[in-house]
Amino acid sequence: MPSSKLDAIDRKILSELQTDGRMTNVELARRVGISAPPCLRRVRTLEEAGYIRGYHAKVDIRELGFEVQVFAMVGLQSQAEADLSKFEERCRNWPLVRECHMLNGEVDFILKCVAPDLSTFQSFLTEELTAAENVVSVKTSLVIRCAKDAPGVPFDVLEERLGRSA
Repeated sequence: MPSSKLDAIDRKILSELQTDGRMTNVELARRVGISAPPCLRRVRTLEEAGYIRGYHAKVDIRELGFEVQVFAMVGLQSQAEADLSKFEERCRNWPLVRECHMLNGEVDFILKCVAPDLSTFQSFLTEELTAAENVVSVKTSLVIRCAKDAPGVPFDVLEERLGRSA
């Protein structure tokens, strides 16, 4: 388990930063119970090791004028690795696609898409997504509302698991 390389303080640092990545190092150090200089060293080590991949502002998409959010379930004709990779690359280049996940089961990919309005999404759907090479089916579901959008991972569950195995 990769998290076994991390001690409890490292995990607490990650937990606090995924909740609020803008806090000062002094505040972070206070919350995890160590002084500021070793806290900063630990954060830099976590960044260099790839545990922290970036810091982002969580924006309100509706306030910014993106009224439409859609999940698109995509089926491909071929699941050969070259074809899967080509589709993933195409998804990375579509601005309306915000997330792309390859799945196991009936659907090959699920895409999270945002658009300012339904006609913009419809144009993307008909002119780009369904017209893309190797795409044989697309089923869409319009998001009505979001009940939960939690970042990162549930560190409390990880700590409980690690406590049981110790």
